[in-house]
Amino acid sequence: MRDLSAALLRLVVGGLVAGHGAQKLFGWFDGPGMEGTSGFMESLGLRPGRTWAAIGGASEFGGGTLTALGLLNPLGPLGIIAAMSMATATAHRGKPIWVTEGGAELPVTNAAVAAALMLNGPGRYSLDRALGVRLPGWLAPLGLLAIALVVYRYGVQAEPQQQEEPREGLAGGEQQPS
Repeated sequence: MRDLSAALLRLVVGGLVAGHGAQKLFGWFDGPGMEGTSGFMESLGLRPGRTWAAIGGASEFGGGTLTALGLLNPLGPLGIIAAMSMATATAHRGKPIWVTEGGAELPVTNAAVAAALMLNGPGRYSLDRALGVRLPGWLAPLGLLAIALVVYRYGVQAEPQQQEEPREGLAGGEQQPS
């Protein structure tokens, strides 16, 4: 039953995270694509936005796909953890935990599931098992250390763009031209 539950978690969480990455990279599933994601990354203080959009999208799409397939464990879960950690440190920073308040409830949940899958291994019903693939055990702690350093340096220390306050006397909050 443990292998079946791992496969179910891998398929659902990995598949959904991969879909979220596809929204960023390709604009699939009504996503913003690279153009919209680049602007969003810039607004979070992640510059250049296009580079960070590619990194975030690839971490989600690649990490989610590898996780769903149970291939090259722990690389897939590390990709998910990286993307979710950066989202928590930037897009959800300073907000209450609950998603209804704009908080990091969902990325924290996804990262926890990915960490559990990484620790558990992909299980019997995985491509790693079918192909006899086993990556070295030191990749997981090294990957987590690298993620922590990158998230601290570029996420926690990132300066979001300040939105200019509307000037008084303009209708509808229109900005006065500079």
